[in-house]
Amino acid sequence: MTGEFELIRRYFASAACARAEGAVALGIGDDCALLAPAAGQQLAVSTDTLVEGVHFPKACDAFLLGQRSLAVAASDLAAMGATPLAFTLALSLPEADDAWLAELARGLDRMARQCAMQLIGGDTTRGPLSLTLTVFGQVPTGQALLRCGARQGDLLCVGGALGDAAGALPLVLGQRQADPQLAEPLLARYWSPQPQFALGQALRGKASAALDISDGLLADCGHIARASAVRLCVEQARVPLSLPLRGFAGDSEALRCGLSGGDDYLLAFTLPPAHWPALQAEWPQVCRIGHVEAGDGVCLLDDDGRSLEPTVLGYQHF
Repeated sequence: MTGEFELIRRYFASAACARAEGAVALGIGDDCALLAPAAGQQLAVSTDTLVEGVHFPKACDAFLLGQRSLAVAASDLAAMGATPLAFTLALSLPEADDAWLAELARGLDRMARQCAMQLIGGDTTRGPLSLTLTVFGQVPTGQALLRCGARQGDLLCVGGALGDAAGALPLVLGQRQADPQLAEPLLARYWSPQPQFALGQALRGKASAALDISDGLLADCGHIARASAVRLCVEQARVPLSLPLRGFAGDSEALRCGLSGGDDYLLAFTLPPAHWPALQAEWPQVCRIGHVEAGDGVCLLDDDGRSLEPTVLGYQHF
C-alpha cells in the first residue's frame, strides 16, 4: 500500500515542475516552502477547489483533469496582471490508484511548464475526490488589476471568443457527439484553458478593472459593477462566439453559452477609450462588447439598444 509521503515523493516531488529555482528559494520537503519575490513586487495569492461531480465529471481522464485544475486556478493570477510563480496542491483521494495518479501528475506538470509555475508543496488525504490549488504570482507594487476601478465612459472588453467550454459540456458528459472539426476546439477550451498572463500584464496601467470569466460573462461582470459602483452594459450583438460553437450548438444556444455558460477563463476588463486603438492593434482577438455607465448592476442590450432580461446570469454554487 502506498503511504502519503511515498505518494507525494513518487508522483509530485519528483516532477520537473517541483524543482526549486528562481523565486522559489525552498520547495517540497520541509514544513513550508519559501518564496522570494523580486524587489518592488507584491505577492498575488489565490485558492481554487475543484470537486468531482461539481467542477469535473466522475471518472474523467486524469491527465486532462491535471491540466485543467491548474489552468483554472492560475487564471486568477492573469486577472490581476501577475506573473505566475508557484502553486501548492491539496489532494483528497478515495484511494491511491497508481496509474491514475501518474496521469494526474503528468497533466499537472504539463500545464505547470506551460505556465512557468513550480509545485512547492501541498497535502494528500483520504476522502471524496477533490483538488485544492493555491497559486502564487508577483506583480509590481501598486499595479495589480482590481475589480473596483471601472468608471463611467470606459469600454467593456473581453479577451476572446466566449462560450466554447460551456458549449463543450454535452461532449464532456457523453451526451452528444460531433464531427472532430467542431468537437476538438470546444473540448480543448474545456480541458486545457490558457490563462491570459501576457494580456493581463499588458493591461497594467491601462485597464481600470479586470477579472477572469469563470461563472459566466454576465455574472462575473456583476462583480466589477458591484465593486466599482457602476453599471456595465453588454451589447448582445458584440459578444464574440466561435464558428465551432455556432456550428455545434446553434446560434441561440451559443449565445447563451457566451453570456452565462462560464468556464471561459478569459479576461473581462474595463478600459478608458484612449487605450483602445493601441490595444486592439496589439491584441486583435480582444473584443469590445459594451460600456460602463452610471448606475448599478449589469444590463444586456439588444441590437436596438433596448434592455433585455436574461433568464440566467451564470453558475451559482448555492
